[in-house]
Amino acid sequence: MTLGPNLNDMLARARADLRMGVPVLLTGEGQALLVLAAETACPARFALMQSRGAVDLVVTGRRAETLKARAYDGDVARILLPEGAGLDWVQALADPADDLRVPMKGPLRTRRGGDCELQRLAITLVKSARLLPAVLVQEVTNALALAGEENLTLIPAKAAAPHVMELAELGHVVAARVPLEAAHNTRLHIFRPEDGGEEHYAIEVGRPDRDKPVLARLHSACFTGDVLGSLKCDCGPQLNAALLAMGQAGAGVLLYLNQEGRGIGLANKMRAYSLQDQGFDTVEANHRLGFEDDERDFRLGAQILTNMGFSAVRLMTNNPGKIAMMERCGITVHERVPLKVGENAHNEKYLAVKAAKSGHLL
Repeated sequence: MTLGPNLNDMLARARADLRMGVPVLLTGEGQALLVLAAETACPARFALMQSRGAVDLVVTGRRAETLKARAYDGDVARILLPEGAGLDWVQALADPADDLRVPMKGPLRTRRGGDCELQRLAITLVKSARLLPAVLVQEVTNALALAGEENLTLIPAKAAAPHVMELAELGHVVAARVPLEAAHNTRLHIFRPEDGGEEHYAIEVGRPDRDKPVLARLHSACFTGDVLGSLKCDCGPQLNAALLAMGQAGAGVLLYLNQEGRGIGLANKMRAYSLQDQGFDTVEANHRLGFEDDERDFRLGAQILTNMGFSAVRLMTNNPGKIAMMERCGITVHERVPLKVGENAHNEKYLAVKAAKSGHLL
């Protein structure tokens, strides 16, 4: 152990750099990439990259489908920047806000052949930084020297890949009594991941028996629904109904997971809402942004439940995916408790899409 940063620390730095518009370096077998997030790139850094050589824009296969760009690599597409392409052009490809107003952005040429594992890692990093999944990349031959000269974060891909894909260990930080309107005998537990990511919470109602299936809910954070009372979703009513049921039962645990917008973050969720205003449904909007239907990781919930001593649950959910993940992670789902609340004229279509495309049991 040294005082210096370990690989998890360096990955956290890389995410922070990308959010601030600072490039990072990824190194692999005989290859190295200079990576800059398209969303946060500034004209000056973009111009410096272009002065060094060819720059590609890497997007997900989902975004490439919208752009009518060939994704030879399946889940990612490496778009060649045409002569004279400016940052405005790049960011218009990355962000679908004006897709309907300016539908023709091509024809776009994409690279084929060669290894693109570094490009995949770059996309994974910007996703985990809650940015649009689009990156400017440039092959470099002197990564170590460049990192030293420019004080850039350098990530060795082979060593980093397992850390990026594996779930970070969650540590219990503190718990304290927080009486709620729905349940007075309540304690709030804070869990912090070792990779520097967002904290997650567990609301423990009463003193649930660890030897029996506990009434539980995995609730993904929804600022608009839980805090503002938005009518576009059913999240706020589900949160309140779950806590009320636990209060009436005298025991339960609600896991509040910071996975806003199905795991894409609040800013991207608002981008999706804007696309919904243009006529796209929830899933279509996510795809146009370059995301999958659902980017959440419910392994978080299983890890917290295990940490708290629970091995079996009566799960309050309409989502079969949560049940399947709990079972795969060793948490027995003794019973599914339906949670059908909050339907209104503003979210009828949203709920219909959840049932038709995401398999929710509504």
